[in-house]
Amino acid sequence: MTRTQYALCPLCEASCGLAVELDGERIAGIRGDTQNPFSRGHICPKALGLKDIHEDPDRLRRPLRRRGTDWEEIEWDEALDEAAARIVEVQREHGQDAVAFYVGNPTGHSYSALLGLSALREVVKTRSVFSSASVDGLPRTLVASLLYGNQATIPIADIDRTDFLLILGANPLVSNGSIMTAPDFKKRLQRLQRRGGTFVVIDPRRSETAQLADAHHFIRPGTDALLLAALLRTIFREGWTNTTRLAPHLEQLEALERAMDPFTAERVAPITGIGAGAIRELAQRFGTSRTAVCYGRMGISAQEFGAVATWLIDALNIVTGNFDRPGGAMFNTPAADLPGIARVVGQTGEFARWTSRVSGKPEFNGELPVAAFAEEMETAGEGQIRGLITHAGNPVLSLPNGPRLDAAISKLDFVLCLDIYLNETTRHADIILPPTFGLEKEQYPLLFFSLGVRNFAQFAPAVVPASPGARGDYEIMMELVRRIGARRGGLQSIGTRAVKWLAGRWGARGALDLILRLGPYGLSIADLEAAPHGVDLGPLEPRLPRILNTPDKKIRLMPTPIADDLTRLRARLEEGRRQELTLVSRRHLHSNNSWMHNCQRLVKGKDRCTLLMNPLDAEERGLGDGVRARVQSRTGSIVVPVVLSDEVMRGTVNMPHGWGHDVDGARQGVARKHAGVSVNELVDDARTDRLSGASALNSAPVSVSVADR
Repeated sequence: MTRTQYALCPLCEASCGLAVELDGERIAGIRGDTQNPFSRGHICPKALGLKDIHEDPDRLRRPLRRRGTDWEEIEWDEALDEAAARIVEVQREHGQDAVAFYVGNPTGHSYSALLGLSALREVVKTRSVFSSASVDGLPRTLVASLLYGNQATIPIADIDRTDFLLILGANPLVSNGSIMTAPDFKKRLQRLQRRGGTFVVIDPRRSETAQLADAHHFIRPGTDALLLAALLRTIFREGWTNTTRLAPHLEQLEALERAMDPFTAERVAPITGIGAGAIRELAQRFGTSRTAVCYGRMGISAQEFGAVATWLIDALNIVTGNFDRPGGAMFNTPAADLPGIARVVGQTGEFARWTSRVSGKPEFNGELPVAAFAEEMETAGEGQIRGLITHAGNPVLSLPNGPRLDAAISKLDFVLCLDIYLNETTRHADIILPPTFGLEKEQYPLLFFSLGVRNFAQFAPAVVPASPGARGDYEIMMELVRRIGARRGGLQSIGTRAVKWLAGRWGARGALDLILRLGPYGLSIADLEAAPHGVDLGPLEPRLPRILNTPDKKIRLMPTPIADDLTRLRARLEEGRRQELTLVSRRHLHSNNSWMHNCQRLVKGKDRCTLLMNPLDAEERGLGDGVRARVQSRTGSIVVPVVLSDEVMRGTVNMPHGWGHDVDGARQGVARKHAGVSVNELVDDARTDRLSGASALNSAPVSVSVADR
């Protein structure tokens, strides 16, 4: 007899509710939970892949140790002891910073991993910390810290109540929102249109979201900051500002207006590819709508002006009065108060307290940008990275200039990976520790419920039992903490015994329960378990000035790092239009970066690893539909089939990311059969947002030619 258990999907920020049909302990089916008040029965195809991951024969379930070119399974105690010993050995011989961390995207989807990683970082005590954040959301969190005094204080587009939505560099019909948790984004946009609202998309590709929009404008990749500055200048000049309500909370409004003076619509138009008249019309619509909100995501963050473009989005919402009010950009009130936790533990987002050893990249909140990762491994001297710990990351495929990273990681003295697959990166490990995953784990989206377009909370117990002897990520990390501390002796040994006691008494679940109880609603895990479909905590509400963490409780509209970086944006304005082909990436509903490609149901069908190219650009280069093209950049060259499409603007080519599974040594059979090529071989790790240090994944200059010439 089958039974139904309710769960949460841990695969993307939407955190959709699931109804899992169980036949004993076997997953018989997965569907959307129609009683979940937030996701309302919506799921995407990736959720069905949870069953495949759980049953995947390629998935690791016991620790592996390298033996030459082969691997052997070993017991947990042996694996943990050896891992701890090697970490301590590398640090004793080469210094604390000689062991690095790299943390991948899935870490953010596991509250237990986040809590365990915090403790592990404390005991390892290295400055060599890297994560996927600096190819993803670093400009967003940095701007939050600079303007509002707290990296966790992130404004969310109130799309359910706005009249006019402007989207740049995002495709939420595929992502379901990013740094904006919004399950079933398509229906939310359709409801916006039914109530008489409109939305406009700015994107170099006519994406799935753009196809639904009331209007779409092509924009040359990497010029979003210029467009936003022109919109802001026009709004200032035409008197479409509305700052009376916010005035007590604002600093440097006049300085912001002066800074926008050079960015006229006429000067910006030929560089962006959007006409001056269209820019002025957009500014008028935004500035005169009853409510409006601007939202931007990866296409904004992952470019050479990522921080300035993100700041300009916030400035546009603030100056027009569409900030901290319904229908504008608002702040969530999460059951687990992340901004409050960040204040208590001192993680509000300090910037540039130190820089990377080789090229001087700035740290943010204790992390260095991944643009410095390879060089810190390659360059000899004090502080050179000689050991590496990864959690749920595949930097060889997910970071710029993957082949360089691949070579650098292969030369390290010791690599420890916490991962469920032997993949393109973990094949370099000395020890792999596989944690439980997906429906085997309790779920509470600690990060993503704090970014929701509505206040909501849900705790989901584990649905299926893990393999005998399996361990969760929190348990693995706390055991490493204990064993590393014991090997160091002295006060660290005493401290780690205390950590072990607390972990045993409280565990990740106990820590989460305490966080919830101290939150604004005083909820407990027991309260949430009594509501298996989740608890609707109401719409977003105004929160100024309580949410601000600046000394004077004011928004710093022109923080010094931003003001200084505007010099670079003005120089870009003087350069005019650039002529080369520009590469941008795309997302697919069936993909989740590189880590869902071993699911047959998600990769089957027509090849998705293709180069979209405007027919006129292709004709100039002798390329046709299906022809194999060679795409080259400073860092690499790949061959990929062409798909002709007028959905990309002239001068732009487009590829998905996360592919390139054709390396020797990995054990992912399905992924290898659908290998594709890695777009990140073309992305130059030297191209960054100079202010934040974030990698410029988008807008990479490339050349394209017929492959067999």
